[in-house]
Parts: sequence; C-alpha cells; structure tokens
Amino acid sequence: MDWKRIIRVVPEFKGVTFIDITTLMKDGPAFCAALNALAEPYKAENIDLVIGPEARGFAVGAPLAYILGVGFVPVRKPGKLPAETIRHEYSLEYGKDMLEVHKDAIAPGQRVLIADDLLATGGTTQATVRLIEELGGQVAGIAFLIELTFLKGRDRLSGYPIRSLVQY
Repeated sequence: MDWKRIIRVVPEFKGVTFIDITTLMKDGPAFCAALNALAEPYKAENIDLVIGPEARGFAVGAPLAYILGVGFVPVRKPGKLPAETIRHEYSLEYGKDMLEVHKDAIAPGQRVLIADDLLATGGTTQATVRLIEELGGQVAGIAFLIELTFLKGRDRLSGYPIRSLVQY
C-alpha cells in the first residue's frame, strides 16, 4: 500500500513540516492494514506487553496489543497515572520532559514491544526504554508507523530492534 499517499504532510505547522497520521487513522481499511502490517513481524516474537507513550502511542499501541493478543501499558506525563509510578526525565531540543509508568506495569523478564506513531529524535522512546528496563522488562522491539530518517532517532536507539512502516 502507498502509505505516503494516505498520510498528510503539512509543510508549515508551527515552523516544521508535520507528518499527520490523522488522515491514515480516519481511513478504516488503511488504518487496519497499517496496524496489521506493523504487527505482523511481532506475531512470532513472544511479546508479553505493548507499551505506548501518550498520546499518539496509545492510538498505535493499544490496537497493536489487541492484534497480538497481549496487554497494553500506557506511559504518561507526570501526575496522570493514579497508582505508584516510576519516572524518567529526558532532554529535548528545547528543555526537559518526564514520563511515568505504573510500578507494577511490567514484571521482570517480560518481553515488551514499544509502539508509537513517529520516530523523530528518539528522546521519548529512549525514556520509555529506560522505564521498561528499570522495571526489569526486556525491550523485544520498537515499532513506528513513521520514521523521520533525517533526524537520526534510530542512532539514539542503537542496539534495539526497530521497525517502521514508512520513512521520510
């Protein structure tokens, strides 16, 4: 399928070229096909959980978990999760941010697939990796609908198996 034909590119959104997955998400058959294509390589990987950072990671991760028949774990900004959490602070181009996950979300040894809409610089995903590993989980894979190759986020995540459906 020609994913780039379905995914909208907005040339000047807040000073950047924005790759917009909402056009893919509103096309039911295309969104279903994209999620199935993204899930296919992981069906034989013995994944225990899918984890997704807010907010678009929920839109990709939860349906992937459903397709794979496993649970979904949300990663959120501080103060959004109701039970005891762990957090990881990470650097952005313009400052710092933090992510949290419930302390009981991942059991030691569980194989976890990280899922998100887009790989840019890799900071959010790297923070998610740290949370998984702090809880004793194993990153079994990282899956993205879109990868912005020119930002070299893959380099920041070297050593982890990464798959993306479409690259820009």
